[in-house]
Amino acid sequence: MRKQLTVIITHEEDGYVSLCPEFDIASQGDTIEEARENLREALELFFETASSEEIQTRLHEEVYVTRMGIAVG
Repeated sequence: MRKQLTVIITHEEDGYVSLCPEFDIASQGDTIEEARENLREALELFFETASSEEIQTRLHEEVYVTRMGIAVG
């Protein structure tokens, strides 16, 4: 079975951080591709080892990623 999950990747000083907000699982890498693949591995390991109860407990079914403008200064 395949699932579609949200991936947010941000640039940090030493590379990239990748996050799956549906399960609060994160990873990192030197490149965007490496951060994404490392997150894929972390998620696959989570699904291989977690109980169905843990998966349901951690799952955030509704995730909204958006941007908004704010006044600064």
